[in-house]
Amino acid sequence: QVQLVESGGGLVQAGGSLRLSCAASGSIARINLMGWYRQAPGKQRELVASIPSTGSENYADFAKGRFTISRDNAKRTVYLQMSSLKPSDTAVYYCKAILVDTTDWEMNVYWGQGTQVTVSS
Repeated sequence: QVQLVESGGGLVQAGGSLRLSCAASGSIARINLMGWYRQAPGKQRELVASIPSTGSENYADFAKGRFTISRDNAKRTVYLQMSSLKPSDTAVYYCKAILVDTTDWEMNVYWGQGTQVTVSS
């Protein structure tokens, strides 16, 4: 079994900052890609940022210059530092991992349960 557990969401005023964390645990052999997505009410889920095990990060245009993704491979944790937050950033933020788990030694996609981020004006 693999679990992704997010934390760090909450209510913040416009212009403020938040740091999200997502820790992966369970029968994991290797984590290839970790990332953050978000879904606002009435909208489709969209990529915020992703980071591979090696290589460069990828950011959505709205995240460039304001958000920073990082990961700690030893802790199997990915972070999203969000700054200069806007009301339009209000959404449920989901962690995603593409990993090989020891259950079937296949590459699978896992999602966290989501954490609410609300930015007030």
